Amino acid sequence: MKIALIQSDLYWEDIAKNRSHFNEQINSIQQKVDLIVLPEMFSTGFTMNASEVAETMQGETILWMQSVAKEKNVAITGSLIVTEKAQYYNRMLFVFPSGEIQYYNKRHLFSLAGEDQFYTKGTQKTIIDYLGWKICLQICYDLRFPVFARNTENYDLLLYVANWPKVRTNAWDALLKARAIENMTYVLGVNRIGVDANNYEYIGHSQAIDFLGHFLLEPQEQEGVFIVELDKKTMLETRQKLDFLSDKDEFEILN
Repeated sequence: MKIALIQSDLYWEDIAKNRSHFNEQINSIQQKVDLIVLPEMFSTGFTMNASEVAETMQGETILWMQSVAKEKNVAITGSLIVTEKAQYYNRMLFVFPSGEIQYYNKRHLFSLAGEDQFYTKGTQKTIIDYLGWKICLQICYDLRFPVFARNTENYDLLLYVANWPKVRTNAWDALLKARAIENMTYVLGVNRIGVDANNYEYIGHSQAIDFLGHFLLEPQEQEGVFIVELDKKTMLETRQKLDFLSDKDEFEILN
């Protein structure tokens, strides 16, 4: 599978301007890709002002994602702020080329920034079936909680989108590699760059790691579209040869 990771600065709470900017970046992709990945809260930046910028599942940003998916014949994913039944979610949408939508609501809300005071946490782990790949969707702070990401479903790709600040970049790099090694899976992390309205700086470090912890794409610090190609056959052969996942602990998440 060929995947385009888009690392970009974000315009604070300016949904139309962010859509326009990402549209330009998507249109710059010259080769055929199967999936486009945008950062966390790609339409607004990591804001707690949910009531002012949230969109419904019929909102313009989701309609835009569906339009891009159909026009380009590609899947597209990223998180945005969605309101539903008077609640707000940091929701990662996965839009198929047909326009069909599946989604994951962020489970681990970032209490240090008060995210848990404004958003409702998700309860379900989401695995997407796409082109013969099983893709696990995760958002930013989820990266710190390996139990929830544990590969009990034999998924093939663990995908993180984030607004992860520069000050904790060392943790981002270390934990992405750890998740790849312990789960014997490809891991992609897509982060933003720039400085937000709260004066937090982001240096990206979007990257792609294989099932043994080797870089397919080393951490990037500049704005751009980065394309990686994943080989499922080699991953499955390596899993079968080493068989580490057969020795994993059994557990159940209760809440």
